[in-house]
Amino acid sequence: MAKALPRGVREKNGSYEARAVVNGIRINLYGTDLNELMEEFERAKENARDTLDYRKTRITLNEWFEEWFSEVKQHRVKETSIAPMKNNFKRTFGFYIGSMKLKDIKPLDVQRALNAMEQNHVSHSAMREALGRLRECLDFALGNQLIKVNPCLIVEVPWTFKQSKEEIALTQEEQDNFLSEMEDSWYKEMFYFMCLTGVRVGELGGMKWSDIDFKNNLINIKRTSLYSKDRGIYQDTPKTEQSKRSISVPAKVMELLRVYKKEYNTKRLALGTAWTDTGFILVQENGKPMHPDTLTDYCSSFRTKYNNIIEKENKDRPKTNKLPLLPHINPHAFRHSQASMLILSGLDCATVSKRLGHANISTTTNIYTHILHEADKKASDKLENILLNQNKQKQVILN
Repeated sequence: MAKALPRGVREKNGSYEARAVVNGIRINLYGTDLNELMEEFERAKENARDTLDYRKTRITLNEWFEEWFSEVKQHRVKETSIAPMKNNFKRTFGFYIGSMKLKDIKPLDVQRALNAMEQNHVSHSAMREALGRLRECLDFALGNQLIKVNPCLIVEVPWTFKQSKEEIALTQEEQDNFLSEMEDSWYKEMFYFMCLTGVRVGELGGMKWSDIDFKNNLINIKRTSLYSKDRGIYQDTPKTEQSKRSISVPAKVMELLRVYKKEYNTKRLALGTAWTDTGFILVQENGKPMHPDTLTDYCSSFRTKYNNIIEKENKDRPKTNKLPLLPHINPHAFRHSQASMLILSGLDCATVSKRLGHANISTTTNIYTHILHEADKKASDKLENILLNQNKQKQVILN
């Protein structure tokens, strides 16, 4: 009778195979000498057990995040999102609790880190993003038996009513001051276009004349313009699937585009062969695609020059009659201004979210909570006025 083989071992054609999975590590060994194979097999299983025990007791949050991100997360996101995601973690949980060992992190540690972020003026949206990514990262650690429970499950992001710089919208006066000084700029119509549509600057950079439906007053957003050192200026799909969209625009927007297209064609004909015909709307003055940061740099430079002039004029003005300075401006501010205007005008959040191309409506509500509060207050005041008028009418009837 043949001798029974050890568990996990089988014989085939005079050779032995030993197989096992220990702590998620797959072991496959082969040999012709059963005793030697079993010794090697036991050592491999012990090493697998030791590896997990070591990682359980020694690995830090920063170490695990790097491993999880490189092996899992970065293969599920766009290339352009990798650096912002890693930077968000480094300046949030990576900074506050990144050196802690995974096994030692408790819910209170995560909550204290969030509270410290609030004290240091980290935006509400950045904290929400960081917590969501940490929860995802630690779920994977849980699945790999590195921790027994995810400490993120019962913590909450503290609310701050301070706006981050990226969420600042221009007032109507600030927007008018900026645009009034743009009359001689090649970019004039493009800034007006962003004000009236709320498109991202990358989406504007990726837009072609073929994406404009002049007959039906529609613009179609199909791509975004990006830049990297390796590839230079290039086009890619928009930020999210919902970012691919068609939005209706006022007739004024189409008139702006017609004026710009006329200037565009005049420039193209004047330059002749020196003009590079790409079909893109946002181009340099020789027709070549524009770097995505050009309008951002222009905003910064324009603001500095404008404020220097105003500050000189203000020296001779009394304190009560100073001219307003332009605040920090970037192209995204026009997007926020457009969204704020739509919400305050009473447009429902779902429609605003769709026009902006947000991944879901919660993105819109998280970013514009302060505006939604203001819109809700206006609705409350309007309701109060309606009720007061109804009461007055009843009093008149009774009298």
